[in-house]
Amino acid sequence: MKTNKLVALLCAGGLFLTTTGCEKDLLDKTNPNAPTTAEFWKTSDDAVKGVYACYSGLQQFAVYYRSWHFMAHRSDESYSQSPFVELANFTRFLTPDNNFFISSFAWNDYYRTIFRTNQVLTNVPGITMDETLKKRLLAETQFIRALSYFDLAYFFGNIPLITVESTITTRVKQGTQAEAEALIIADLLAAIPNLPLEYSAAEKGRVTKGAAQALLARVYMHQRKYSEASALFTEIINSGKYSLVPNYLDNFTDANENNSESLFEVQFTSAVLELGQGQDNAAASESHDRPNFFGPPGPTFADVQPRRWLLDEYRDSTVNFAPGSTTRHLIDPRRDVSIISNRNPERFYGKTFAEWGWNPSQQYWRKYLNDRTRTNENFTSGINHRVIRYADVLLMQAEALTELGRTADAVQLVNMVRQRPSVNLAPLTGTYTAATLRPLIRSERAKELAGEGTRWYDILRWGLMDTQAGIDELKNRDADFNNFRLGISKLLPIPQRDIDIDPGVKQNPGY
Repeated sequence: MKTNKLVALLCAGGLFLTTTGCEKDLLDKTNPNAPTTAEFWKTSDDAVKGVYACYSGLQQFAVYYRSWHFMAHRSDESYSQSPFVELANFTRFLTPDNNFFISSFAWNDYYRTIFRTNQVLTNVPGITMDETLKKRLLAETQFIRALSYFDLAYFFGNIPLITVESTITTRVKQGTQAEAEALIIADLLAAIPNLPLEYSAAEKGRVTKGAAQALLARVYMHQRKYSEASALFTEIINSGKYSLVPNYLDNFTDANENNSESLFEVQFTSAVLELGQGQDNAAASESHDRPNFFGPPGPTFADVQPRRWLLDEYRDSTVNFAPGSTTRHLIDPRRDVSIISNRNPERFYGKTFAEWGWNPSQQYWRKYLNDRTRTNENFTSGINHRVIRYADVLLMQAEALTELGRTADAVQLVNMVRQRPSVNLAPLTGTYTAATLRPLIRSERAKELAGEGTRWYDILRWGLMDTQAGIDELKNRDADFNNFRLGISKLLPIPQRDIDIDPGVKQNPGY
């Protein structure tokens, strides 16, 4: 389901327009391409278009098109040497409240998406239409609102929690992170019963029950409610709707999107349209812009790179397929899918590492790149962003079970991920305690989910940014954490211009 930008703008972007001028002015006409709120929200078709607009919000600059990736990659797995100083400083925890990525995009684009979801949740219940379809559309919208607040809550902490169809004068209480979590949980609990387990091929990409359950379980993991999270993970696993794809690479190209491992993806397309990508207009392309900033120099801007410790973390080798096999051992194959380095003899954008003349002491992100099919990135990547994968679910369940004392069951799930056919690593064996298994699961998450943006949420959930001991651990892997201010840097500053507009919104501590 590749959402349509024109549909989104007609049903959401134009809802603010009203007529002006003299009542009898012959030029004072209602634009049929920009219906007002009073004229819209009448039919089942209007409801469907309204939900398309919500999905389209996830493709915006600050959401999964571009800036989300910079925000998520402030973790210890990435760093920046970008000549774009504001970007480089952003990843170094040197973040003023007027930072380009926050004030210009993040806050605005997320709340624009939330505005659209609130329109749907306010107006669609009153439309006369098929009740089953109505419930499903509302449930999809609740998930999108929950996902938007999930990111805002764990990036900014204390945020306005808007749940009504707002106007320019709407003011709401600024909620705490705990209150945001409560809203997210309420949305997802309401959504889950009305979402299907799967869709037809033509409708793939829509929110499923499994996606909502996984996002809810993620929140419970942050709250350390391991029993509640584990119960949801168990439902997902026992549904039989998901499995690890044999080829790990299939999770990061446009050739095998919405596959059996995908619980939720943001849909992108490489079609070239008239105007720029990621923009909120009808003619903008719906492409994924991450590859232009996360690859090697030359074909991309090379603005964000993986840390060396992560490259070195891939120490395990593949196992032979059978006794006497001549198959050579390979270092964990996920390494070379995830990272470009001089340890990989493959060709990237048509040349080897040495032929490009790249510095052998440097490494670059490879996931989501088009290096196998293009000679450079050109702002038109059609690769979907995988928000939730089944491998992530299995490893989070392993983490939950470990905290519940069920380490033997947890090991089995870790081994499922390690023994995907294209990875083929030796299974973990032996008896583990929570203390001995916990670091192995964390290492496995680092390798399996490298570069996917989950690492920020991981180190947040593990409490590593809450104590000086945790910060010291992070410093050992990432020198940028020398700039981290305990009790401050875990949250981004709220844009000052929004505080100026609404004095009821208070700045996060330390900014």
